[in-house]
Amino acid sequence: MSLQRKGENCVGWAARDESGFLSPFSLGRRPTNKTITNRHEIVGIVKEVGANVSKFKVGDCAGVVTYLDTCRDCNYCNEGLEVHCSKGFTLTINGIDVDGNPTRGGYSSFVVVHERYCYKIPENYPPESAAPLLCAGITVYTPMMQHKMNAQPGKSFGVIGLGGLGHMAVKFGKAFGLKVTVLSTSLSKKDDALNLLGADEFILSSDKEQMDVHVQPKRALLMLRLDAGTRSIAGSAVGTTKPTQETIDFCAEHKIYPEIELIPIQYANEALERLEKSDLKYRFVIDIANSLN
Repeated sequence: MSLQRKGENCVGWAARDESGFLSPFSLGRRPTNKTITNRHEIVGIVKEVGANVSKFKVGDCAGVVTYLDTCRDCNYCNEGLEVHCSKGFTLTINGIDVDGNPTRGGYSSFVVVHERYCYKIPENYPPESAAPLLCAGITVYTPMMQHKMNAQPGKSFGVIGLGGLGHMAVKFGKAFGLKVTVLSTSLSKKDDALNLLGADEFILSSDKEQMDVHVQPKRALLMLRLDAGTRSIAGSAVGTTKPTQETIDFCAEHKIYPEIELIPIQYANEALERLEKSDLKYRFVIDIANSLN
């Protein structure tokens, strides 16, 4: 997302910032020969289905994530690990689809996607709440499940940062019965962490004394090499098809809802200005259907 500044430049935000620092970062505008409407985390109502579609029917509520196609033939795709497709995946925004046309994102009246890369939104789950699950939700749910956090009630679980992803990690952690500790540089997040989201503990990570109290009992861990012992660092970027549907179904079953603010698309520029000021809890969701009426 970007907010235009003086001249031709703008300020943008992204979860992944190649500089290694948190957004916002500055970027220049460049000419393009194609129209991009932007955005993933798409939720909408099925209007038409192809002759061979069996997963959806007209009237169903469906979601689309950050990618909408893969090769469907490599070992990763055959194992249901499409996000790791050896030939790469087609991004929902500014990718090149199989017909050679660019993908245009979700700020639009409709999108066309293969049923394999669409996800069912249960009838009892609000569509606007489902949208953040399709990137933020699945990105934290996947590693938690990979490390079997759902089968370790009472285990300590730390969440660094309380934003769009972090607040979902807290919700999943509590649903799994974990002892959840939130670490944040913002003292203003404490009340939400403990009272809104139900975390068990809050640590102000910019406070050296608080950090020393919690780190000291395991100080030896700081001196271990990462290539020794059994410790590891794992990464997560969105999720594959099966875990994505599991995330949606789990949230519907356990009544887990992202904290959102529903806005019309006409409010987008003001929303970006608020985002720049950290004036947001915790996700803006744009109501495209009502914005176009």
